[in-house]
Amino acid sequence: MEIFKYRLFEKWAKKQNVSNDDLIRAVTEIENGLCDANLGGNVYKKRIRRDGEGKRGAYRTIFLMKQDDKIIFAHGFAKGEKDNIAQNELDGFKIMATAFLNLSQIQLNTLIDNKTLIEISND
Repeated sequence: MEIFKYRLFEKWAKKQNVSNDDLIRAVTEIENGLCDANLGGNVYKKRIRRDGEGKRGAYRTIFLMKQDDKIIFAHGFAKGEKDNIAQNELDGFKIMATAFLNLSQIQLNTLIDNKTLIEISND
């Protein structure tokens, strides 16, 4: 499975000290069926623990996923920041999922080259 971060998610993750290892661990959990919510339209929600804390005080991430193909972490927020995303945000993520999950390899490479998407190595 290919793993990517959307550039705005990348900024948020750096600010919150969410590492690539944290995201890879989350993907492993997702692949084992541990996903917090399927929001429809290839949009999902997953909690990621904060350093030194459990998942209760965790960050919430919104990711786009095409089964057995790719995951794109698109948005993150702290539990105390807001309870959930708004309907208009969800609608936007569904549009984003349709566009990003159906890219050709050439289109995908272009987004990687211009740093719209950042690939996470899962070695």
